[in-house]
Amino acid sequence: MNAPGRLGLYGAGLVVVFGAAFAAAGALVPDSTVTAWADAGHSSHDAQAPEDAAGTKDDQEMGVSGVMSAASGFTMSPVQAPANVETDGELSFDIRDPSGVPITDFDEAHDKQLHLIVVRNDGREYRHVHPELDPRTGVWSLPWSWDTAGTYRLYADFTSEGVSATLSRTVDVAGQLTPEPEVAVKTSDTVDGFDVTVSGDLVAGTGSELTVKVSRDGEPVTVLEPYLGAFGHLVALRDGDLAYLHVHARGEEPQPGDLAGPEVEFTAETPTTGRYLLYLDFQVDGQVHTAQFVLEATPATGDQADTEDDAEHDGH
Repeated sequence: MNAPGRLGLYGAGLVVVFGAAFAAAGALVPDSTVTAWADAGHSSHDAQAPEDAAGTKDDQEMGVSGVMSAASGFTMSPVQAPANVETDGELSFDIRDPSGVPITDFDEAHDKQLHLIVVRNDGREYRHVHPELDPRTGVWSLPWSWDTAGTYRLYADFTSEGVSATLSRTVDVAGQLTPEPEVAVKTSDTVDGFDVTVSGDLVAGTGSELTVKVSRDGEPVTVLEPYLGAFGHLVALRDGDLAYLHVHARGEEPQPGDLAGPEVEFTAETPTTGRYLLYLDFQVDGQVHTAQFVLEATPATGDQADTEDDAEHDGH
């Protein structure tokens, strides 16, 4: 997840999470099964995972990850966290090497050594946080409590010794849960007095250009501040598998004091058709705000598929 220079919303090679916005956790391979594969000496490079975990060939070619607790020689330990809602405690985990030893050496990417994404199975309760590392034990931790019950997926996005990985685990939180209806396609949101819209079409299997525009009280916002080394952060959840995908942002890396807006552009590569729930974090006056959208990825037409094939051929 290194940022070579092209940064706009999150940075070149911007990481975007694709997950099951409205699916049950049972659609995934259990963490215990994935860990068993890792303990048996298998990795994402030397063994084929079941279809529902590994994804389609198109997924693999487009760099999908984040559906397993072990990949690229790393393993994410089970997550320790409060078991009930509204219980104050600590959330903690570690990242282990192939021999099972917790890693203490991490590279900085987008201003942090590790990014933790937390989201409930229905796509609600999204959080993007940055735990602290204990350099003696390799344990990442931060104070934590849950507002609502449910099953949550946690993504640890990091780089160690030049190797990037996105690993995930699930946590079950006890308490009364009221299921919420599926969210319809939504291209605008109002958050903390900001009106945010997204325009553009998602086309499966190709690069799709999307533009986010921020306004307040009917006026364009031109004071977007750098956030995590860019002008924002985007997370998208795909209905069906909680996969994690790289997206290429547009624009140059901001320098200290730079401001942007009202529009920010990026290119999203959605591997399949279907519904995607997007989260946009942006910062104004030192405060981070999160807008949410829902888009539907449509099949590529013949011309679009041909254009993509030509681009891949030229790249080779």
